[in-house]
Amino acid sequence: MSGLHPKKTIVPIDFSDLSYGALEKALEIAGVENTVEVIHVLPPMLVMEPSDLYGSVSDSHRKESTIKRLKEKLSDEKYQKVRIRVAVGDAGHEIVACAKRESADLIVMPSHGYGFLKHVWLGSVAERVVRTAPCPVLVLRS
Repeated sequence: MSGLHPKKTIVPIDFSDLSYGALEKALEIAGVENTVEVIHVLPPMLVMEPSDLYGSVSDSHRKESTIKRLKEKLSDEKYQKVRIRVAVGDAGHEIVACAKRESADLIVMPSHGYGFLKHVWLGSVAERVVRTAPCPVLVLRS
């Protein structure tokens, strides 16, 4: 991190207003010359789920669909430099893995997620990220 602005910031997005609030804060902190990357983590499809429920939906199709949705949501000019990443797996693990892979200087996230997986998030993801992240984590109160 150089000066007061982290060169690379990761923001987990679960499509909740709280996560978009975290993105706004990350953009404010990063400044115009630094990178902000959002990551959305899809839950793995369970093997025991009936195939007719998902049909031929693969992880790559789910990722493409999510990327499209994020691009639509982040189409405003202020998000022009935001990079989008989608992973499949455990949210806490994938967020930390992304931060390591990208040599992130900062992770900015809400204390609770209220997307479609609100039962799973409820602070446990933020706690896991804080404990295992390779960089500072700014956890925003809801």
